[in-house]
Amino acid sequence: MALLSRSAPSLADLGSAPGLSGLHPWLNTPDERPLATEGLRGRVVLVHFWTYVCGNCVRTLPHVRALDCAYRSEGLTVVGVHTPELHEDRNPRRVTDAVRRLRVQYAVAMDNDLVAWNAWTVSCWPSLFLVDATGRVRYRHEGEGSYRTHERAVRTLLAEADNAAGRPSSTARPLSASGSRLTAPPGCTSDRAG
Repeated sequence: MALLSRSAPSLADLGSAPGLSGLHPWLNTPDERPLATEGLRGRVVLVHFWTYVCGNCVRTLPHVRALDCAYRSEGLTVVGVHTPELHEDRNPRRVTDAVRRLRVQYAVAMDNDLVAWNAWTVSCWPSLFLVDATGRVRYRHEGEGSYRTHERAVRTLLAEADNAAGRPSSTARPLSASGSRLTAPPGCTSDRAG
């Protein structure tokens, strides 16, 4: 099991994060209430655009779940934005069933009207964005792969947030990698069958 050893990526400022308003319903949030962008300030946010009918999207979920499990307590919030590709994946009940079946435990918002898709200028599934603790988009990736780079970017932004807040930097170890796959740390419940 190789640990990440490459240096942190240089992360450009890609502009202010567009926000997450206009999405409904929300899953895996307290009382299924929307997450407010203002309430996420001070945390690093990973926004993952996906749909359960897309094989590429489903293959990214173990990596996103591993990042959520490993770094949630360090200041990472993961938000899945389920944006439909086909008519069948607009159905809230089917999406709820898929979220449960795919063991997604982080917040998921449905974007049936493509509000967030358009605001974030997404062009394909899956797409991943990282927002720093001040609300600036600092990383964008379209498609599968680059999972180690995603993790290095998360760690870089968490270190920046800790530094800005005067907190000691995280001592969390990087996720293990097997080939191109990230592996959740032992005890992570987000990657277990439920």
